[in-house]
Amino acid sequence: MGPGFAWTVAVRFLREGRIQSLLIIVGVAAGVGVVTYISALIEGLQGNTLRRTLGTQPHVVVKPFEEIPRPSLRAGTDTLARQVQPRAQRTRSIDNWQALMAEMRATPNIVAVTPVASGAALAIRGEASRSVALIGIELEGYDRIVALKEKIVEGAARVTPGEALIGVQLAQDLGVGVGERVVIRTGGTSDAADTFKVAGIFDLGSRDLNRRYVYIPLKSAQPLLGIPGGATNLYAAVADMFEADVTAARLKARTGAEVESWMDTNAQLLSALNAQTISTRLIRLFTAVVVMLGIASVLVVSVVQKRKEIGILRAMGATRAQMTQVFLTQGAIVGLVGSVLGVLLAAAMLWVFTNFARGQDGLPLFVVGLPLDLAVTVACVATLCGILAAAAPARRAAQLDPAEAIRL
Repeated sequence: MGPGFAWTVAVRFLREGRIQSLLIIVGVAAGVGVVTYISALIEGLQGNTLRRTLGTQPHVVVKPFEEIPRPSLRAGTDTLARQVQPRAQRTRSIDNWQALMAEMRATPNIVAVTPVASGAALAIRGEASRSVALIGIELEGYDRIVALKEKIVEGAARVTPGEALIGVQLAQDLGVGVGERVVIRTGGTSDAADTFKVAGIFDLGSRDLNRRYVYIPLKSAQPLLGIPGGATNLYAAVADMFEADVTAARLKARTGAEVESWMDTNAQLLSALNAQTISTRLIRLFTAVVVMLGIASVLVVSVVQKRKEIGILRAMGATRAQMTQVFLTQGAIVGLVGSVLGVLLAAAMLWVFTNFARGQDGLPLFVVGLPLDLAVTVACVATLCGILAAAAPARRAAQLDPAEAIRL
């Protein structure tokens, strides 16, 4: 009984029961294929959703303190005033925002910071006018957070004095193109206006944002919004986006500023992503259980069918440990072959999805690939499940009495 005994006998047993072996391998391949396909699809969907959602917003935002109206006391009494009038709405700048930017850059996990001056405005072209969100930026710093340059579809990604970037829907609404001029007017306490030449047109992937956002230089936005030298927000990008809430809490504790993370503003999205992740894990778990039960049932039947062969091998000198290894090897072979076929099946299904699943615009919904680490992990887990499923049949085979097995 040499070192290759377990492998040789295991392969021979599988060949003798070709139909059973083929059916269980196909079952394992189907289970692994479904798990791999769903896992890759969910990961791709989540990644695509996060890219679209966070592609137009920062991971962490610092805002000005809210001006909260407080009741006043009546003269000579302790009675609070019944009516409290809120303060007039106005654009507010963050106090000492340059020093706060330095604190943000020194905060762990933050990789980029940029100031922004934003507020409501009107974009006017001839007789056409649209309400817009005016955003004053420093393009290089802003691009490291939002990747605005990648979203330019016409013209140039340039925000210099006297120039602006507008969305495709806003350009259509105003009937304006690259090189033409548009008037930006702000209201409220500072009624100001300025004319900008359209340097480029962008597509943020959202009709609403493409219709509302107008980017101009930060120094041009400050006087229009009535905050000379000010910044209404500080945008930051973090290395690990799922640690954004921790980073925001740390920054708020250090500076006392009003800090908000994307996880706060997109709580419903985050809940949906968590629900998808839990569902995927449950599918993986129950599929693994089904695969293990299938392998175990086939190997139990194999033990019953091969009782005489097992008895003869034991009589010829095979030890209990060697018989255990035979059936564990069978489980490993079934799990490995089934997992490899399942991964190939999943890759084929993902290719079909990527090339044939289309949206209303005729374009692919999103591109989904099969990550190598996912394929290797699923294959290893399926092989391990095959070994674990073979444990009980292997133990039963090892405990057979040779004399009784041969007589049956």
